[in-house]
Amino acid sequence: MTMTPMPTAPPVPSPCINICRMDEATGLCEGCLRTLDEIACWSLLDDAEKREVWQQLARRREAREAP
Repeated sequence: MTMTPMPTAPPVPSPCINICRMDEATGLCEGCLRTLDEIACWSLLDDAEKREVWQQLARRREAREAP
């Protein structure tokens, strides 16, 4: 019996959009809305942790765009 390899999920992409300026008032990057800690640790996070950061970014974006 031959084993068929399980398909692997693609890696979680970085949210960086190459606008790398920290907003002193919020402590967030003006481009991707991550904190310095999130930026520094990105390459060390597993995919589940990266997805959680993406969820936090969506909430931050919604809060920023709310009237």
